[in-house]
Amino acid sequence: MSSRQRWTLVAVCMGTFMLLLDITVVNVALPDIRKSLNSSFTDLQWVVDAYALTLATLLLTAGSLADLFGRKRVFVIGLGLFVLASLLCGLSTTPTMLNLSRALQGVGGAVMFACSLALLGVEFRGRERGTAFGAWGATIGLAVAIGPLVGGALTDGFGWEWIFFVNIPVGLATMALAILRVPESSNPDAGGIDWLGVITFSGALFLLVFGLIRANDLGWGSTAIVIRFVGAVVLFVLFVIVERRVKSPMFDLTLFRKPAFDGVSIAAFAISAAMFAMFLYITLYLQNVLGYTPLETGVRFLPLSVTSFVVAPFAGRLAARFPVRAFLGLGLLLVSLALLLMHGVKPDSSWTTLLAGFVIGGAGVGMVNPALAQGAVGVVRPEMSGVASGINNTCRQVGIATGIAALGAIFQGQIQTKLAGALAGTPAEGRVHELARGIAGGGASQIKQSLPPQFRGRFTEAANSAFCSGFNEILIVGAVVALVGAVLAFVLTRERDFVSHGAAAEAAHA
Repeated sequence: MSSRQRWTLVAVCMGTFMLLLDITVVNVALPDIRKSLNSSFTDLQWVVDAYALTLATLLLTAGSLADLFGRKRVFVIGLGLFVLASLLCGLSTTPTMLNLSRALQGVGGAVMFACSLALLGVEFRGRERGTAFGAWGATIGLAVAIGPLVGGALTDGFGWEWIFFVNIPVGLATMALAILRVPESSNPDAGGIDWLGVITFSGALFLLVFGLIRANDLGWGSTAIVIRFVGAVVLFVLFVIVERRVKSPMFDLTLFRKPAFDGVSIAAFAISAAMFAMFLYITLYLQNVLGYTPLETGVRFLPLSVTSFVVAPFAGRLAARFPVRAFLGLGLLLVSLALLLMHGVKPDSSWTTLLAGFVIGGAGVGMVNPALAQGAVGVVRPEMSGVASGINNTCRQVGIATGIAALGAIFQGQIQTKLAGALAGTPAEGRVHELARGIAGGGASQIKQSLPPQFRGRFTEAANSAFCSGFNEILIVGAVVALVGAVLAFVLTRERDFVSHGAAAEAAHA
């Protein structure tokens, strides 16, 4: 590995580490954010989804900008935006300010993430590419591993604001390294920016997620929700039409003619919607039902985190020698099994009920992440790596955004159903919908204080039981999503679609 390759790998891994650390530390701090800013369940969903939504909708544009103006230059700009947004997040005094700052953070994250795999794809070939992707996958594992601990320690010791402030020194150091050490690269044949594609895709995704998050409150058949879903479909159809007609589409639909690219994209969506979106609800269970502090919650995520960290580098090296489909299929199968093993929690369960699922899920995540990196850029020419990695990371973020919204809708709906029966004949009977929202967001203890003393014990029992019922329900849904993703990824990800696979391809790159 040359000095240039080494510094490129370090800069990319530092940026990736900061991005993913921010996701994991936020999950652990959400209950404290809710208390500090008086946030609702919807507000908590938007803390994660505002970031994921802007990241997903701008990744493709960022990938095109990177190919057009230079990957290093765009990477550094993204770092700057991310640092600024992190400062604004930490200074937020209302849920709206925090969510808007998170959206800006997603813009910076999109620019950084779109460039990350592209920079590695250009600098590394063959076995060295497998090693680089293994290190990148290990970085993901490390961020997941220490994120809950860092988030818990910062939240307990200094306040939730510091989970954002910690990004500032890391981001500035990464900017300096990228400016001084990372070589510039671009695609000389890159076209212009597809603004119609950006508008239609962003609008479709926003309406879909917004509809899912608000459906329980407004009613699934309400005019407002139906209009949002119809609007999402119409805009998505327009997006496909636009992408097939414009000269330089941001979403190169011809890539999906390769079944392997379809398989990798489906795998990226499935692991995010099934596992990473579930982290929000696991955190709420550990803190609001079992009563753990943020730091104690972070410690209990360690089995998942450490397993992912240990498995990822081995999977990265092996993915350069063996079929990528095997790692995607088996990894997602393990994720599905993990979620099934977590199913069955009760209000009086120990956290160790989740332990087997944490370990097996960590192994699955560790297998899938480096294989996704290998597959995302392995099926396209090097000069297309920016667009390809942008599409793959878009699928990841769309999975998180829609996963959190869809799981949240099912979660809150199940809580409301269980609560209605449990509170029949009590003073809280007429407030079931309002109470379900509060319980879903972790506000059961505050709600209890507003009830007559003689009903508080019954309410606490009903609230915890309803929460566990909703949690168990979405664990099954997540397991099904991961299983379907495993089958499709294994079937579709054919090795003959990889342009850099085999000796001939190596010779071509020499």
